[in-house]
Amino acid sequence: MKNNFDLRTVNVMRYITPLREGGSLPALAEADDDFKYVLKFRGAGHGVKALIAELVGGQIAKALKLQLPELVFANLDEAFGRTEADEEIQDLLQGSQGLNLALHFLSGAITFDPAVTTVDAKLASQIVWLDAYITNVDRTFKNTNMLIWHKELWLIDHGACLYFHHSWNNWEQHAKSPFALIKDHVLLPQASLLKEVDAEFKAILTPEILEEIVNTIPLDWLQWEDADETPEGLRNVYLQFLKTRLENSEIFVNQAQNAR
Repeated sequence: MKNNFDLRTVNVMRYITPLREGGSLPALAEADDDFKYVLKFRGAGHGVKALIAELVGGQIAKALKLQLPELVFANLDEAFGRTEADEEIQDLLQGSQGLNLALHFLSGAITFDPAVTTVDAKLASQIVWLDAYITNVDRTFKNTNMLIWHKELWLIDHGACLYFHHSWNNWEQHAKSPFALIKDHVLLPQASLLKEVDAEFKAILTPEILEEIVNTIPLDWLQWEDADETPEGLRNVYLQFLKTRLENSEIFVNQAQNAR
């Protein structure tokens, strides 16, 4: 069965309000399909690399049948933001012309609170495994990056994962790292089925699926001034990183189990 990882593309029509969480200044915006989205900007701090992390992390979560809001490519016209009064936001909008990334806005969702909601062992293990695999530093008690919507747990914000790409050195070494930061994961105490989940998820994430996911990275996001590789060369490094990390999953699974 072929998975479909193609994303819709929407045009941003209205900037509603900045969302001040985190350093990337995402915003609530409305698109030409009349839906509201949480918009992530290419002109923000970590630029297109944060968008690539958000896209790849989200697509992997989708492949693993975990709940996350729909991801869409969001086109920002060059005229957009000229009337914005806040200079910082105007600069951000002007620097984000072209293709950005957005997540469907879950109206009425509330932030996941581990003191209020208990997550069962299987789901906790699945989410911990995902975050250890994609090296997501950002699902802690301080910043859970999960929402409760219609009584279900939804994952958001994968922009801090795949952090090897900020230095782009020794990606092979990063791919085989145990990911010690998993010790801070908000769901680690409940994640008692990591070995079982590891076997299931490795069967799902075939090389073909990983290649399909990496191929959804827009060429436009792979034009890095600070890289010697071609865009296709960069794309291939992402693919090799994900394949190598999966082949050596016992390294990060053992780390997570020891941290428990």
